[in-house]
Amino acid sequence: MSTITDIGHEVFVADPLPMNGPGPLPNGAPRAFQPLAVTLIHGRQDAVLVDPPLTLEQAEQVGDWVEASGKRLTHIVATHGHGDHWFTAGILAERFGAQVVTTAGAIARMRDNVYAREVLWDVLWPGQIPPSPVTAVTVPGNRLTLEGHDLDIVEVGHADSDDCAVLHVPDLGLVVAGDAIYNGVHMYLAESAGAGFGPWRQAVDTVAALKPRRIVASHQNRNLDDDAARLIAETRLYLDDAEAALAAHDTPADFFDAMLKRYSEHVGPTVLWVSARALYLAREDGDPVQNLIAAWTL
Repeated sequence: MSTITDIGHEVFVADPLPMNGPGPLPNGAPRAFQPLAVTLIHGRQDAVLVDPPLTLEQAEQVGDWVEASGKRLTHIVATHGHGDHWFTAGILAERFGAQVVTTAGAIARMRDNVYAREVLWDVLWPGQIPPSPVTAVTVPGNRLTLEGHDLDIVEVGHADSDDCAVLHVPDLGLVVAGDAIYNGVHMYLAESAGAGFGPWRQAVDTVAALKPRRIVASHQNRNLDDDAARLIAETRLYLDDAEAALAAHDTPADFFDAMLKRYSEHVGPTVLWVSARALYLAREDGDPVQNLIAAWTL
């Protein structure tokens, strides 16, 4: 919590969700999604929620958490277009009378994810995700103000998807990093198959240039701290190690095993396996979208 008495933040971490899929992972583990961190930036009376969760049940838990804070929720920020960071924004916005905001690029990616619901999201979590019309809007200069404190939506480009952003709160020395930075969780590399990890490294550099003291990663091990220097360094190292493993191994199973051994304490092996499958499917060409769907569902 900040020493600035009129602004602070809290984090709610939703547990990993079991997911439908074609059986256990190669190491025998059941399939489950990553933990999801939702952040509340609050002043004395008002608050802004960042990256609402995926399912109806999670949204109810987050909504009750926000209500218990006693703050008036004015805005809901989505850092990027992946559905696990905004599919419940609409029902939370309705509950609290808040406005959903993001960048223009993220809005386009939101529409892509709505289009993919039938073949991806609703296959993995049938009946658990609410209707998700895209209601988000942009704000002038990608900036919100919370009781006199600036909240800047900073575009970082490609991280685990295109058109990612982070929320920078200078007065807290805080970056809510969405999926640009991870914290003790296997990183979703599947959408880096085309351009490689160079664009993601540039996104990490953009976050580092903000000089945060603390970072909230939207996928995190709740038992770890939020020290910015550590998270930035470890995100960079994971990309380096993944690149080396891709060069050293010829099959997704070997890549999976190598990264699992290197990062034995990391949470989220399902996403590691999905990433492995997508990265190696890309070597066989084929349609990139179909490769992603196959990596998740087949």
